[in-house]
Order: sequence, then C-alpha cells, then structure tokens
Amino acid sequence: MQLKGLVRFFTILLILYSIYELSFTWVVRSHENKMMSKAKAYTNFNYKGAPKDVYDAALDARYKRLLDSTKGVTVHYGPTGAISYKSAKENELNLGLDLQGGINVTLEVELRGLLESMANKSKDPVFVQALDNAQAAKANSNADFVSLFRREYQKLAPNGKLASLFAVAGQDRIKPNATNDQVETAIRAEAYDAFDRTFRVLHTRIDQFGVAQPNINPDRDRGIITVELPGVQDQERVRKYLQSSANLQFWETYNISELVTSLQAADVAFNKVMGGDTLSAQDTSAAAAAKRQSLFQYIQPANADYGLIGYVKTNDTALVRSYLENPAVRASFPADIVFAYGMPETKDNKTAEFVAIHGLKTNGRDKAKLEGEAIVDARDDYDQVTNQAEVTMKMNPTAARIWGDMTGANKGRCIAIVLDNVVYSAPRVNDRIDGGSSSISGSFSPAEAKDLANILKAGKLPAPAKIVAEQVVGPTLGKDAIKGGMMAFGLSFVVIFLLMLVYYNTSGWVANIALILNLLFTIGILTGLGATLTAPGIAGLVLTIGMAVDTNVIIYERIKEELTRGKSYQVAVSEGYRRSLPPVLDAHVTTLLTAIILFSFGLGPVKGFATTQIIGILLSLFCGILVSRWVSDMFTSKKRHLEYFTGVSKRVFKHAAYKFIEYRKVAYIISFIVLGLGVASFFNGFDEGVEFKGGRSYIVRFDKPVNVDEVRDDLKESFGENPVIKTIGANNHLDITTSYLITDTRAIADSLVESKLMAGLTKHLPAGTTYEQFDKQNKLGMTKVLPTISDDLKSGALQATLFSILIICLYIFIRFRDWRYSMGTIVALLHDVLVTLAVFSFLRNVVPFPLEIDQHFIAAVLTVIGFSMNDTVIVFDRIREYSRQMVGAPKEVIINKAINETLSRTIMTSLTVFLTILILFLVGGEVTRGFAFAMLIGVITGCYSSIFVAAPILVDMGGKRSLGGEAETVASVEPAKKKELAKH
Repeated sequence: MQLKGLVRFFTILLILYSIYELSFTWVVRSHENKMMSKAKAYTNFNYKGAPKDVYDAALDARYKRLLDSTKGVTVHYGPTGAISYKSAKENELNLGLDLQGGINVTLEVELRGLLESMANKSKDPVFVQALDNAQAAKANSNADFVSLFRREYQKLAPNGKLASLFAVAGQDRIKPNATNDQVETAIRAEAYDAFDRTFRVLHTRIDQFGVAQPNINPDRDRGIITVELPGVQDQERVRKYLQSSANLQFWETYNISELVTSLQAADVAFNKVMGGDTLSAQDTSAAAAAKRQSLFQYIQPANADYGLIGYVKTNDTALVRSYLENPAVRASFPADIVFAYGMPETKDNKTAEFVAIHGLKTNGRDKAKLEGEAIVDARDDYDQVTNQAEVTMKMNPTAARIWGDMTGANKGRCIAIVLDNVVYSAPRVNDRIDGGSSSISGSFSPAEAKDLANILKAGKLPAPAKIVAEQVVGPTLGKDAIKGGMMAFGLSFVVIFLLMLVYYNTSGWVANIALILNLLFTIGILTGLGATLTAPGIAGLVLTIGMAVDTNVIIYERIKEELTRGKSYQVAVSEGYRRSLPPVLDAHVTTLLTAIILFSFGLGPVKGFATTQIIGILLSLFCGILVSRWVSDMFTSKKRHLEYFTGVSKRVFKHAAYKFIEYRKVAYIISFIVLGLGVASFFNGFDEGVEFKGGRSYIVRFDKPVNVDEVRDDLKESFGENPVIKTIGANNHLDITTSYLITDTRAIADSLVESKLMAGLTKHLPAGTTYEQFDKQNKLGMTKVLPTISDDLKSGALQATLFSILIICLYIFIRFRDWRYSMGTIVALLHDVLVTLAVFSFLRNVVPFPLEIDQHFIAAVLTVIGFSMNDTVIVFDRIREYSRQMVGAPKEVIINKAINETLSRTIMTSLTVFLTILILFLVGGEVTRGFAFAMLIGVITGCYSSIFVAAPILVDMGGKRSLGGEAETVASVEPAKKKELAKH
C-alpha cells in the first residue's frame, strides 16, 4: 500500500508539474496570436494595396514592435500570480531552429594567434614553420592545436627548447629554464583562458541579436562553440559579429552634471515623440513623462563621480536605445556622445532588473585613444593593504605615455573600459598614472576581478572564433518540419491507441492511459529543463509512442500466458508483472545506454532526439510498470477484472510451435551473405551528408519542376566542378551540395559561392529575379561544414557506434554471466548494422529520396542497436528461465520453446515501433525521412536477428555445456520427465 501511495503521489505531482510548465507555452501562443491580429489590423489599414514584399515587411516590423512593447506587461493571471510575456517566453517550450527557422553555427577558437602573441610575434623560422604545419595537420586531425604544434616543432627541432620562444621579458608565466612539458602546460592553461574569454565575448555579442532563446554550448576540450539563433535570418550579420576580433577600448565619459540641460531637452523631445506615436496616441505629456521614468531613471548630479548617466530596465534596453536614437531625442545631446550599457549584474543565476547606461565622450572618433593592443598583461590580485580583490594591468611603452596623459586629464573622473560596446568597468581616476602599470580596485568579488582581467587580456591575446560549420533554415522549411512532425505524431498516437484496444481489449485502456501520461510527462519535463524541441526531437516523441506501449505489451503477453495455463486472474496479473520485470528492465537499460552515448557524441538537433529518448525511456518504466499496475489494481479492488484477450489476439500465434533452430543453417547462410554485402558496401561507397564530407549544401525551391540534369550542367559550368544534386519530393525542390571554395578562409567566400549558385540557376528562375528575392524566396536553407569539423563528426560517429555495441555486450555478459549470450549479441548487432549499411549503399541511387550517412543516420543506427536488444533480451531471458525449469532437455528444444512462447511479444513490440516509424517516414517530412528509413530497416532486421541469429548461436557454441552453465544430463532424466518435456 505504501508503494501505491507513492506512485499515486508522484503521478499527480507530475501531472500538475507538466500542466504548469506547458501553461507558459499556451500563454505565449495566445498573446502572440493577439499581437499578430493587431498587427494585421494596423497593416491592413495603413498599407492597403501595397506590394506584397512591402506589406510583409511592414507587418513583420509592426508585430515585432508590439511584442517588444509588451515584454514586461502582464498577459495572464494564473494560480501562481501575474505572468508577463517575457517571463512566459523564457519558460515556454523551446523550438529548435529546424522548426522555426534560424541559424546554427559551430565556431572553432583559433589558437595560432594566441601562440604567436605568447611568443611575442617571434619570426623564428622553425617556430613559424611549426605553426604552418600544425595548421595544415589540424584539417585532418582530431588532436588539439597545442598538441599538434608541439609535435611539429619537435619534428623540426628535436632538441629545441620551447622556453626560448615563450619566456618573454616582463612576463613570469613561463621561466627561461622551463621544460617543454612545463611550457606546454602553461600554453594549454592560457589556451583554456583564451577559450573562456572568446566564449564570454561571443555570449555578449549573441545577446545583441535580441533572440529570445539562444542556445550556446561550449566544448572546451575540443575548442568549439555551438550557437543556435532561432528566428535570425541575417547570415552576413551573424558571420560578421561572431568572427570579428574582440574590440577593447578605453573611453573618457560624460558626467551627469554635464548633461543636465541635455536631459531636460531630451525629456521634452521624448514627450513629443510619445504623443505622436500610434502606440500611445492617448498619452498626455505627464503620461509620457511617467513612461520615460519607468524606462530610464537618471542618477542625481551629486553622484557625478560614478561615471554613468542612469539606469535602464534590463528588459527594455532595446526599446530605450531606439528612443535615444530617434533624431529628435538624439539632437538634445552633445554630438560626440555614444550611449553604452554596462554589464547587467547577476546573482543566483538571475539577472538584475536594472542595468547602468554610460555616456562615452568620443570627440567624434570611432577609434579610442587606447585600444586592446595596448595591454601587455592583466591579472586579478589582492590589495596588499586592504586585502580586497583588484585587477592589475601593464601597458606597452607607447600606450603608457598615452595612458599617463589620459589619466592626468581626467583626475576625479571615470574612464570606461569597453568591449564590443559594452562597459565592463568605469573606474574613477584618483591621480595621473605613469609607467604603464595600473591597478583597478573597488567592491570586486574575486570572480568579478578575474572576469575583468580576462576582458583586459582579450585585446592582447587574440583567439578569434572561425565558423567551421553553419546551417541556415528558412521559416518556410521550419513550418514544413512542424507540420510534418505533428502530423506524424498525431497519426502515430491514434494508430497505437486503437491497436492496443483491438489486441488487448479493456486492458488496452490501461496501456493507453500510461501512454498519454508518458507523453504529457515527457513534454512537460522537456519544457521544465529548458530543453529544445527539434525535428529529430519530434521523431523521438513519435518513437516514444511506439516504445512506451512495449512495456505493457511485454507485461500483458506474460499475463496472457499465465491465464492460458489456468491460473486465477489475480495470480496471473501478479505473476505477469513479477516475471516481466527483468526483461522490461533489460530492454530499457540497453536502449537507455545507446541514447546516453548518442547524447554524448551528438551535436545540435541529434542531442535533442537523444534527450527526448532518454526522458521517454525513464518515464516509460514509471508509467508502464508502476502507473499501469496501480490503475489495474484499482479495477481489481472493485472486483472488476480487465480483459486481456480479444478475438484477434486469441487466434494470432496460438499454439505456435515453429522449428526455428532447425533452420539455423539457412539463417547462417543469409547472415554470411549479409556480411558480404556489408563489407562490399564500403567498396561500393555511400552518399555522405555534407556534415561528414564537408562542403556547402543549399535547399532551393523553384516555382515549377526543373530538369535536374540541366541544373547540374549549368551549375558545373558556374562552379567549375560537379555539384551533388538530390530531389526532395518533387523536382521543384532540390538539395544542392558543392565543395567549391570550401577551403577558402576569406570573409567573402560564402557570398562568392552563393553568387555562383544563383548564376548557375538563373535560367531556371523567373526572369528578373534579384539576389535578394532568390535569397528570401527560393533559398530555403543552407548548411556549411568545413573539412576539419566533418572529420571530427565522422570519428565521433564511429566511436559512438563501436562503443554502443561494446557496452551492450558487456551489459549482456554481466546480466547473463555467459559469454555465449554476449557472442550472440555481438553477431546480431553487427548483422543489423551491416544490413542497414548495405541498404544505404546499394539503394542510394534507386529510391526516390536521399540515403545519406549523416548524424541522423548514426542516431538511427544507435537507436536500432538499443531497440534490437529489446527482443533479443526477452528471448534470452526466457531461454534462461526454461533452462532452469527443463533441466536435461536438449538446447534445441529449450530455445525453440522460448522463441515460440515469446513470439507474440516479439512481433507486437516490433510492430508498434514499426508502425510509428512508418508513419514518420510517410508524413514526417524530409528532415527525418532518412532517419525513419534507417529505423524501418533496423526494426525488421532486429526482429529477424533476435530469432534467427542471436538465439541459434547459443546452440552451436559452448559444446555440450547447458544454457544454465551446467553440463547436460539428458541420460539421467527419467522417462516420465522426458514425456513431460516432449509435451512442451
């Protein structure tokens, strides 16, 4: 009773939690629909009859403005109180860029510049050659740049001392007598710091895109940063912002006392602006002033020493900047003032409500008197007298003189330290500073002092980030992915829901209740964790539908067996749940292991699939075992028995007595053929996705079907090489892949390739199509992967596959304590993988859709590896059970009986998953079609290998040793016992 009480408590708790988390998504959708209706009403009135592109631009601008103006507004009152749009937006279910459009980039932190800087720009020919060689080796190596540099340096100078290069005068991080290992350790530590600095700079820049839910994942060991910007479509702006070097500047500042008159004039101008604004047409001057005060609070002139003007609500920085840049308001301020926000303070992972705003005195220049190259070194330290955290910095001789003049002219005033237009600190100058050595003190915490030191070093030790992989998904493609994914999800749910009722009668309702709760909890927890739902994530939900009911299938089939043997209802149910627990746990553990491995090795959307799968598997155990048992016991306590049989299920597999083992030699021949085809597939080749082979891939949609051969010829002439072209559905939807200029590191390379692409497609586009029209209307998506990252992805995929097979075999060995079971597992898994590879190799030019080896394919293979073990483990578990009961019986008899007795659940568990994946394949859209096809092949071969490969191997291995680990004693079995066994 105590366990039932806990199950009931956690079920109710999870229901309430999931509904609460999903309520934010409902609030956001409701508010955004209202704002869109208002935007359409405004645009229809003001832009009636305007050209479509003008109308669409006006509608989009109006919609965004309405959303920005209502960020902090309460849009819903719930049980927990008022909910603002911003709060709801932060807590809604995140959609990946493949569902809403946007840009995904993988950046690699460039360390060559860091090493050059640490060596004080040494011109030593061996040093320069080692850098060049390491740079070239990095293109085809998984090793980090520091390791490659040392290896290449030692090749060129076996007895060379790195300390002679890196022990720079005035810096004490590397001693002149340091060993090469010590130097490498110091370089690596600096490389990690440089990575952290680059990540911090990128994070700040990404915030300037105004994306509600950016996804930023740093991988320090690999030196890469993955960034997802949903909703952003301006590729050039993203490339420019994320790849430019850090811009560290020192600016003089305006005091509030110098701006009193300007602020008063700006208030008057602001009131006029607000009075004429259509959003606030009813505002009086007093109301407009109140609105200004709610957005922007000035500090008092008595606090002029603080070096700032006032404070702005963190949520309203973009809105306030738009008002400050309004010509009427801007004219009130000095011509050379530039407004810059400070860094918002954070406490307990929560951002402060207000952020400081500073007025920088630029004297009409874009370049500051002092910039990042002035800094020689900076570090966090402690004041010897007060023991307070402080930051010390050293400047080069030229900068030291400028710094002396600058501090001398600004005694009692503040100088702002600005990185990428964000003020990180604005220390007050106490006196003139000569010699170039300075200390910045204040109420710093040790962590804040370290952060500021890193910011100061960002200009001296450059480690810029280079885009090595890029994907652009247009909003149209995202909408198609959502439509296909949701249709597959809905149809799969309906089909499995009905199948449970048709095959399991009233007990099917219990399975369906567990399924509904599983899906509710999975989506609710995904939302609560802040996870991102991607197209593969929806595929994971579809797969969850099939796998969630498998738990109930295994249990119900065992209950049916117990009932068939004449046991009472309560005993059969109890025995069914008890005896089903080991195979259910085994099946879920094997699938969970592969999902965890996929999560560890995958990138981007594939991680979303793995996350969904992991949560779904864990919840399947809770709902399929505990919740379904609790619901079943509710009926039993009311003396109402559930029915487990229908007319269909009574007839299917009734008295199955197939002689599977007798046909094992035929199966072996088939397996050897499969092995041959699998090996041959490596010689026949595969179509590698762009993320595995490198290159640029464009998804282009035309107004009418085109001749693919003609398009290929035209693009060959334009690119000077043959592109790879695949149709997506009809012939008006093409996936075009090219390696043209993929190794070109110039900033204009992407633009050059896209210009060549359009030039080659001009004949197939409407006459007069401009590049802007082509970019927005025809080019639906783009993916770019440099050879460096593609090699890493291929290596990771191979490691993940081999590691999955190894870890599952190890688990099977620990679980069954018999090497034969592990051997059967290895052969069966290799069989499944080789079949899938053979199909993708030999049918790639036959089927009317792309069969590519990419991350989605690897996700499918790993999922198949885990799922294939479901059926195999069930058969193995029954073989072990019968080997203990049927002591002395031949192995062939035991295995045949085990396979036949479990045949119904083997077919049913495979059928539920097969149906859901088939629906995903048919209607789920192009993004997941290759994944679904690989899964379909895997489910069929997995079912086959469980019956005809894994189990028969147990007969032919281990000599006469019994399946239970003891020697067979057939001769000692009594005749009566033999007859009893024969009846089985």
